[in-house]
Amino acid sequence: MQGGPAEARARIRDKALALGFDAAGFASAEASEAAKDGLVQFLAAGYQGDMGWLADTAERRIAPRALWPDCRSVIALGLNYGPARDPMALLEERDRGIVSCYAQGRDYHDVIKSRLKALARWLVEQFACEVKVFVDTAPVMEKPLAQAAGLGWQGKHTNLVSRELGSWLFLGEVFTTLDLAPDAPEADHCGSCRACLDVCPTAAFPGPYRLDARRCISYLTIEHKGHIAREFRRPMGNRIYGCDDCLAVCPWNKFAEASRETAFLPRAELTAPRLADLAALDDTGFRQVFSGSPIKRIGRDRFVRNVLIAIGNSGDVGYAPLLERLVDDASPLVRAMAVWALAQLLSPSEFTALRTAKLPEEPDPDVRAEWEASDPLAKEGSKPSPVPGPLPS
Repeated sequence: MQGGPAEARARIRDKALALGFDAAGFASAEASEAAKDGLVQFLAAGYQGDMGWLADTAERRIAPRALWPDCRSVIALGLNYGPARDPMALLEERDRGIVSCYAQGRDYHDVIKSRLKALARWLVEQFACEVKVFVDTAPVMEKPLAQAAGLGWQGKHTNLVSRELGSWLFLGEVFTTLDLAPDAPEADHCGSCRACLDVCPTAAFPGPYRLDARRCISYLTIEHKGHIAREFRRPMGNRIYGCDDCLAVCPWNKFAEASRETAFLPRAELTAPRLADLAALDDTGFRQVFSGSPIKRIGRDRFVRNVLIAIGNSGDVGYAPLLERLVDDASPLVRAMAVWALAQLLSPSEFTALRTAKLPEEPDPDVRAEWEASDPLAKEGSKPSPVPGPLPS
């Protein structure tokens, strides 16, 4: 190793920063008993929901060497995606949808992986080692590794928190056969603060440092493939892809800076998108609008499902003609949420008349159940005050 281990670490860190990463640290390839226990408890409680791949890959997640036996060290990298404005500012603009700020620019997987590969090539050239690179699609416990490498600590919201960059860090790793001394792990600096726990709209945190993904809006709008349970629809508000609330309220964000990475700058059409425009997208339009975006991964039907819940929470009866068209959509996911949204916006007599006309023609049992459950006589809760007039412009 040229120049000795200490010099190698310094050179690697400098190269990572030169490639555009905002944080770099080193961790061992050994298993973390705390991280292992946390994963076992998470899976035992069923908190993973539909994410069966978490259980399927649990043995390989336990330690870097379980995934790659030749691994000796992990280089943990962080890339700042801090937003320039408050992600929660749009919550009261009910004609607009909220897209999590991490998804408003280019797909971060592509950005990070290209830089990880550049660093990996340099490592092989400089140190004649073997390497493997990972972003969050691989069975790697990224946040515990990042904490072990000194990049930050896992906050009570279970995400990584940095003293320099707050809660806004994308993570990636380079596994290597190099023996590199690990950095000191970052200590927990959450103290008695519980802002992230208290702000959650769906009470997704059973306790500090524990997340029930089945109740998390990010999970529901991105990972969950089926119908979203009725109890979560009102709390979702106008959040149509992800949720930044627990990240946005973290006090450590006072030290964060807006990302300077051009790939993460928000696309104009995603900073405050009109719900009416998004609900009207067909599959072709969806693919065109979200080309190069992580949003395209969930597909048009699940995305429009989310948008229709936001429309149902808008209180605006002007959406009714659009919704009535969508109760005939080819996708049961879309039809069901169009039914629910109409039930929130129409008067009981109007909804009952539409139900009487449409229910006999509906072939899908889940959509039929939505028509039945949305009957005014059995409807849960109260609906928002209607806002008369045409669709928002």
